[in-house]
Amino acid sequence: MEQTIVQQALEQISNYLEDNRWDQAVSLLESLRPPDQADVFEVLPEEQQQALLPRLELEDSADILEEMDDEEAAHLAARLQAEALAAILDEMEADEAADLLGDLPSDLVKGILARMKDAELVRPLLIHPDESAGGLMTSEFPALREKQTVAEALACLRAWAPEEDPGSQRSYYIYVVDREQRLRGVVSLLRLLATDPWKRVKDVMDRDIMSVQAGADQEECAQLLARYDLLSLPVVNGEHRLIGIITADDLVDVLQNEATEDIQRLGGAEPLSRPYLSTGIWQMTRKRIGWLLLLFITATLTGEVMRLFEHELAAVVALTYFIPLLIGTGGNAGSQTTNLVIRALAVGDVRLRDFLRVFWHEIRTGLFLGLCMGGVAYLRASTWVQDPWIALTVALSIVVIVLWSTSVGSLLPMLAERLHIDPTVVSGPAMSTLVDAAGLFIYLSIAKVVLGV
Repeated sequence: MEQTIVQQALEQISNYLEDNRWDQAVSLLESLRPPDQADVFEVLPEEQQQALLPRLELEDSADILEEMDDEEAAHLAARLQAEALAAILDEMEADEAADLLGDLPSDLVKGILARMKDAELVRPLLIHPDESAGGLMTSEFPALREKQTVAEALACLRAWAPEEDPGSQRSYYIYVVDREQRLRGVVSLLRLLATDPWKRVKDVMDRDIMSVQAGADQEECAQLLARYDLLSLPVVNGEHRLIGIITADDLVDVLQNEATEDIQRLGGAEPLSRPYLSTGIWQMTRKRIGWLLLLFITATLTGEVMRLFEHELAAVVALTYFIPLLIGTGGNAGSQTTNLVIRALAVGDVRLRDFLRVFWHEIRTGLFLGLCMGGVAYLRASTWVQDPWIALTVALSIVVIVLWSTSVGSLLPMLAERLHIDPTVVSGPAMSTLVDAAGLFIYLSIAKVVLGV
C-alpha cells in the first residue's frame, strides 16, 4: 500500500518538476509522511533534489535528511548553500544533525556550525564515533533533581515540553541527577502524575537504573534495550555524569543496519554503503569481486582432489553421480550450523569460553543428523545403482561429511570472533571451500576403502 502511494507521488512530482510547477511539487511532497518523502526524494535526480529541498518548509527538509540513507543525505547536504543547510540542521534532532555533519568534510562543517543557532547542542556530539553510544545519544532531554517535589518536577517538565516533540518516547522516562549531574535514578511520567505533589522525587524514583558509557558500541546498546524492554538508555561519562540519552527509535535503525550488514556478509559480499538500486555497477562489482575471486581460487582444491582420485573415479564411474548430492548436503549442514552459532554469538547466548560446549553440542547433533541423512541416502542410492556397496559408500560418506560440516561450522564463527573478525565475513565463504574440498576427499577415501578401488 505504502509503495503504491510512494510510486504515485513520485510520478506526479516528476511530472510537476518537468513542467517547472515547483509549487505543486512542493505541496504534494509536503503532504507525505517523512519516510515516504525520503523514498521519493532519493529517486529524484540530483539537480532536482538540490533545487527542491530549500523550497520546502524547514521541518520537512529536516525530516527528509533524517530519513534518507546516511551517504545519500551527506552527498545532498554537501551541495547545499551553507546558510540553507545550517537552517535545516537547526530543525533536526541534535544527534541526527551531528551524524550528518560527521559525514561532511571538516572545513565545510566549521562554516556550517558558525551559522547554526543550536551549534552548542551539536558540537559535544561530534567528538564521539558514529557507532558508539555517544554518537547515537541526544543531549536534548529533561533531567530532574532528587530533592525536587513532584509538583516542582511536573512544572519543570511543562516548561521544557514546548521544545520537545509530543510524540517522542523521551518523555516517558525522566532521569534524576544530583547537583553535579551524576545519574541517580529514573522515574516515569505516569508515576509522577499518580504521586502526591508534595512528595520528593527521590522517594518515587527507581534507583536500579541501567546506563552505558559514551564509548560503548551501538550494538551493545541495542542489545540492552531489547533484553530489558527499555524505551531509552542513559549515557554517562567516566564520572557517571549524565550527558545524553539514547531512545529506542534510534536503535531500531542500528538493529536494521546491523542485520542488513550481516545478511550481506553471509553471502560473501562486503556491505553496501548505499541502497541497492543507488549503488553503481562499479561499486557493486568492487564489493563482491574479492570473495568471488578468493572462492574461485580455493575451489581449485576440489578439482585437485578429483585429480588425485582420477583412477578410482574412472574405475567406478557411478561414484560421480553422487558428488553434487554429497557436497550440497555438507554445505547445507555447515551453513545451518554457522548461522545458528553466529546468531547465538550476536545475542549473547554463547561466549567464546563456551567453544568446547558448542563443539560437543554440534558433534552430537551432527551425528544424529548424519545417521538420519545416511539412512535416506542409502535408500536413494539403491534406486540409482544396483551395487549395494556403492549405496553403502554414499551412506557412510553422508554421515561423516555431515559430522565434519557441523563440527567445523561450530568452530569457524568462534575462531573468527577470537581473532576480532566479523564471523559473518569469513564463515560462509570458508564453509563453502572446506566442505567442497574436504567433503569430496572424505567421499572418495571411503569409496577407496569400501569398494577396494
